[in-house]
Amino acid sequence: MAVEQKNISMVRTEQLVKRFGDNVVLNGVDFQVERGQVVAVIGPSGSGKTTMLRCLNHLEKIDGGRIYIDGQHLGYREQNGRLIEDSEANIARMRSQIGFVFQRFNLFAHKTALENVIEAPIQVLRRPKGEVVELAHNLLAKVGLAEKANSYPHKLSGGQQQRVAIARALAMNPKLMLFDEATSALDPELVGEVLGVMRQLAEEGMTMVVVTHEMGFARDVADHVVFMADAQIVEQGPPEQIFDDCQNERTRKFIGRVTAG
Repeated sequence: MAVEQKNISMVRTEQLVKRFGDNVVLNGVDFQVERGQVVAVIGPSGSGKTTMLRCLNHLEKIDGGRIYIDGQHLGYREQNGRLIEDSEANIARMRSQIGFVFQRFNLFAHKTALENVIEAPIQVLRRPKGEVVELAHNLLAKVGLAEKANSYPHKLSGGQQQRVAIARALAMNPKLMLFDEATSALDPELVGEVLGVMRQLAEEGMTMVVVTHEMGFARDVADHVVFMADAQIVEQGPPEQIFDDCQNERTRKFIGRVTAG
């Protein structure tokens, strides 16, 4: 049984479709992420990158296709040959296994860094507070913020807030981490400290999908790079293919523009 489990992709989408009104944001997207893989998703603004990421933990409901997380159908179940929306309890259970780090840190302003990290494991997973507090201290140390446990978000830099957000996501012991432009809201000098934590997670084998404009990170850290444009995946492959030997003209123009100078 364990051998079979290893062969199941952590993420698999089939012909994913998402619309906002008449605007098709995802148009037949097939996407796959293997266990322990770091996948960077790049492309111009408005190409569907963030929407795809939000669909991967059912923050956005899809209009067509299917999403499987670790072999389980996300958000829907089959009944009499038809797909119906899954129960809130099942969706919440699956979502609890997927860490999501947002552009804007989304920390609770009235809670300290420590309190932000312990909130979900206690409230959602019902874990004992003492055990979670110890875990939270370890995670804050992991992201380089051991001394900031009792600081409130307004006392932290943007980079520090984002690292707290990463610690908060890790506190749920996720099987998959999703990063949505985790450094785009940061001052340039703070980007490196967040990317450093993400690199460490990659080295430790965390399965990650990273929507990013940081091409150096995509080239150096990702195992696989996906280029999206116009609601579709245009090209995907190892970083050296996408950055040095891309096959599609649309990809070539984008890479040329973002790496110029």
